[in-house]
Amino acid sequence: MNVREFQSILEQVEQGQPAVLIRETEGAVYRRRFRPKERLILLGGGHIAKVLCTMGALLDYAVTVVDDRPAYAQPSRFPEAEQVVCDGFVEAIGNLKLRENDYVCVITRGHRWDGDCLRKILSGPMPYYLGMIGSSRRVAALLGLLAEEGFDVQALSQIHAPIGLRIGALTPAEIAVSICGELVQCRRQNLAAEQTEDFMPQENTDLSMLRFLAEGKEPRAMCLVLSTQGSTPVKAGAMMAVDRLGRGYGTVGGGCGEAEVMTAARRMIGTGSSCVVEVSMDEDISAQDGMACGGTMRVLIEDVESESV
Repeated sequence: MNVREFQSILEQVEQGQPAVLIRETEGAVYRRRFRPKERLILLGGGHIAKVLCTMGALLDYAVTVVDDRPAYAQPSRFPEAEQVVCDGFVEAIGNLKLRENDYVCVITRGHRWDGDCLRKILSGPMPYYLGMIGSSRRVAALLGLLAEEGFDVQALSQIHAPIGLRIGALTPAEIAVSICGELVQCRRQNLAAEQTEDFMPQENTDLSMLRFLAEGKEPRAMCLVLSTQGSTPVKAGAMMAVDRLGRGYGTVGGGCGEAEVMTAARRMIGTGSSCVVEVSMDEDISAQDGMACGGTMRVLIEDVESESV
């Protein structure tokens, strides 16, 4: 495998386009899709947004935070955000040009601003996820007012309000967890609806791993889970890059199984070849005690040749 292949994939993903890695081995063809990050737009930069930004970035969202208060719309307050906007909510929403695959959380400091946000959002393309914070009573009152103003009732019914899963959350961190749970639930429902047998089920894009494969100068190997059986910690499409020192970028599930893959990958580095290894987690002591995932994984390991080769 030449590094230029990963340079092309990285370039496409960073431009917001999907990319595909194709491998043919043992008489079968495997297609691994890399999806660009979805945008998570937080309308409001308060306490919940601060935690939600961190969690959203960990979930591979490209987070944008909007607030009309300069003291809250500070990049230093949201270091994980890709963009922090200090502007009126209506103006910011217009400039962001919402797309149908966006995730939007309306978490302003009051329903006056929530209403302004919803009016602007509902006048354009409906994002895939739209959630609004608030008590059930106040949410119902605002949605009723918008219906009276002539906004589409079906569109209003698609708003997740009150926002988040019902887990009894009270603190800003707990509320952020409930919102993230709902985001993941909606994301997985969307991906399941789009999934076909042509592509591996795991399609997340780990930019740090891709950059290491595309830009790193040191010898390295790529590890790609081709198939799984049983209760494995990851599914087909999980990826990891490994260097000579055994440092990993990405993951194929962690634990003893990942350590076994790393050992095989280090042996492969510099050989210019590839192999498929089968990793069993059923024999691990913790798996026998019901403390870890079991099952087996078939993993493709390839040496990644540098551009100068």
